[in-house]
Amino acid sequence: MKIALLGFGVVGRGVYEITRERSDMQVTKVLCLEDISLPDAQAVKNIRDILEDDSIDTVVEAMGGLHPAYEFVRAAMEAGKNVVSSNKALVCTYYRELLPLAQKMGVGFRSTAAVGGGIGWLSELERARRVQTLRQVGGIMNGTCNYILDNMTRLGKDYTEALKQAQALGYAEANPTTDVEGIDTWHKIILSSNIAFGISLDFDSVPVAGISRILAEDIRRFAAHGRVCKLLGIGKRTEDGFSVYVQPALVGQDQLEANVPMNYNLITFVGDISDRMSFYGQGAGRYPTAYNVVQDLVDVAAGKGFYAPYGVGTKADNTETLSWYVRGGWDGQISEDWDGAVITGKVSVADMHAWLKTHSDAFAASVQE
Repeated sequence: MKIALLGFGVVGRGVYEITRERSDMQVTKVLCLEDISLPDAQAVKNIRDILEDDSIDTVVEAMGGLHPAYEFVRAAMEAGKNVVSSNKALVCTYYRELLPLAQKMGVGFRSTAAVGGGIGWLSELERARRVQTLRQVGGIMNGTCNYILDNMTRLGKDYTEALKQAQALGYAEANPTTDVEGIDTWHKIILSSNIAFGISLDFDSVPVAGISRILAEDIRRFAAHGRVCKLLGIGKRTEDGFSVYVQPALVGQDQLEANVPMNYNLITFVGDISDRMSFYGQGAGRYPTAYNVVQDLVDVAAGKGFYAPYGVGTKADNTETLSWYVRGGWDGQISEDWDGAVITGKVSVADMHAWLKTHSDAFAASVQE
């Protein structure tokens, strides 16, 4: 297998280093805007140098972002080259374009590292759905948010202090919006649900709420009631369709999710045969992520395509009702008073997310039963 790398950052360099130890694959070209010198690969700055090279059969996209990553990946497929990507935003956003194109061109397309980094979550979903119906997927899918919430819970830090610590350690970007507002998890749960359920979700029907409004006083209330807050992405098969959303959630202190530390992920599927199966590990990092990129390269070389057939367009139905912890401005039904906050009666996921959009100072978290 002759490989071209798009990008030579954390993941790209990891892929290069791992493949150098293998005899069945070789990185021969690297697209990189910086001047780099490699002993066995040519650095190029023009994508045409890769697209017009007939010796290259596979392209690894490790650039990140949507543009020009999308244009380059699409062009690679149109040139008859297999594509492996670690870019969850790209694969999720252009799911409806890239899957049919890969099938049309007869090329491999894999993205295991896009969700869960080194866990191998999407390849596990692929195996699971072959022999059973999956009823639910999701869990802790963003290491940045988990690090912040874990530090607030265990060390008593406030949100700003925990965020600064995450940034200092490289767990959070200088602009952490994509992580803390739940967008990263949103991409991951949409992609996971598409594969698990064989659908293609309408983005606008999947609501998302992050953790940026949480306060230290919220954490103290949770602890007093035996609860821990985590940001969860959830996808469920329901009687009427599929319920998919991202939001803070309160889990019992003895639950697996409550005890996931630092920047780790814990992602779960529930099947009608296997019941619950959970996968735990590093959600990012050079070698854990590059490991699954190379696993995808091995699968592509063996003739594997995407994890599930392309499914029909589907809107999420978030009429599921839950109890919620709410601080700030709630005037609906109340079932408990938590000394400055309340536990609501049953409110649908759709209605609570709509309410949060009109109450910018409020914080809400579902209460997991």
